[in-house]
Amino acid sequence: MRKVFAGLAAFLLLVLVVQFFLAASGAFSNEANEEAFRPHRILGLGSILVAVVLTVAAAVMRMPGRIIGLSGLVAGLGILQALIAVIAKAFGDSAGDSAVGRYVFGLHAVNGLVMVAVARVILRSVRPGPDTTTPGVDTTVTGPAADSARTAS
Repeated sequence: MRKVFAGLAAFLLLVLVVQFFLAASGAFSNEANEEAFRPHRILGLGSILVAVVLTVAAAVMRMPGRIIGLSGLVAGLGILQALIAVIAKAFGDSAGDSAVGRYVFGLHAVNGLVMVAVARVILRSVRPGPDTTTPGVDTTVTGPAADSARTAS
């Protein structure tokens, strides 16, 4: 089950990285903003759905509370993404553009980076780490430190 959860967490991270690609391609597109950012907007809603599924899966699989909370945090930050966009548009002037609106909208990118960072923490927490033992190398501790460790246990 842990591998399934790790796969879902990796999928969420991939979706978030693709979000940055779609935002950049929309920003440099010659199309109107509505058309240029449509794929970014649609996948953004999908990323919230994936984060909610990840949160529910973490709870059902009885993952540690920290993992459940971090998964929920990604979902909450995804909802905040949409809220930031609405607030930025509210600061716009009659032409739909203002300096304040642009600065508020800049928080959209920062929040996206935070989402990626949290998703990465989730993935690193559930993915098994590499085996640090080297075949053929004896890692047994000997000497005074080993003696004190044996007597302490």
